[in-house]
Amino acid sequence: MNPFTYERASDAAAAIGLAKGSAAARYLGGGTNLVDLMRETVERPEMLVDVTGLPGRIEPRADGSLLIGAAATNTALAADAHVRTQYPLLSRAILAGASAQIRNMATVGGNILQRTRCRYFYDNAAACNKRQPGAGCDARDGFNRYHAILGASPACVATHPSDMCVALAALDATVHLDGPAGPRSIALADLHRLPGDRPDIETELQPGELITAVELPPLPFARRSTYRKVRDRASYAFALVSVAAALDLDKDGTVRDVRLALGGVAHKPWRASAAEAALKGRPAGPESFRAAAEAELAAATGLRDNAFKIELAKRTIVAVLGDLTGDEA
Repeated sequence: MNPFTYERASDAAAAIGLAKGSAAARYLGGGTNLVDLMRETVERPEMLVDVTGLPGRIEPRADGSLLIGAAATNTALAADAHVRTQYPLLSRAILAGASAQIRNMATVGGNILQRTRCRYFYDNAAACNKRQPGAGCDARDGFNRYHAILGASPACVATHPSDMCVALAALDATVHLDGPAGPRSIALADLHRLPGDRPDIETELQPGELITAVELPPLPFARRSTYRKVRDRASYAFALVSVAAALDLDKDGTVRDVRLALGGVAHKPWRASAAEAALKGRPAGPESFRAAAEAELAAATGLRDNAFKIELAKRTIVAVLGDLTGDEA
């Protein structure tokens, strides 16, 4: 058993002060991932700082942006009327993840920082560079159906499990942080790292930093948006491939603007910048959608069990964009 102390913070400053006193402190939200990792002895914190009492408000602002408190539950965010109408892809992404009971507990901040569900990461008998740097990666030659096809490295082929983060990446979300060095902000697309040779360092967070809020910028065309998750079973399964998309069309059917992000394919939520660039100014239709998908997946590399995900990702991009234009070809 790993002994630890438990403290409940009244606000962000108190949480940061408590965590500063222990090099192995962890912030605790809903605990839907951290507690599992503690049971498996993958995480061994000396202190848990409960931050569920921090603000969880969901606040539309006068400029059209939306501020989401880090302690907001996934259920509350998915059900929020403003989110459902202005950012429907976000609501759909959250509802595609986990079970209702887990969504009732899971917080926005915790969802962003959840760790991979790679079976070799959870198995203390397996070699895993993410869990023990320098140990190797058993997933490369093991069962790797769910693993990365983009941005992977010889050290790690794990994927980021969040559905919500894929939608946030597509929406250009900003993550607000506070910590011992004071408050700062970072684009969600830049928060998570690719594995490189240090897959154990998963984010750009500094020691003791705490997510306090997430901000969505005004994006009127996000009203035309959606999220599709392709998985092995209909519920409570992680994505093989997922696509978050928002589309803005001119009157002549030309793509004026687009947001695309992929899940289940990389160590981080994958913003599909190459596909976006390929689509802008092009006619909205199957040929343009396929060309954009080809551009985004050009650098994809499959493993023994997951090479099918490359074509699956391409087809899912085409299908999702087709849904948004009313063209299901």
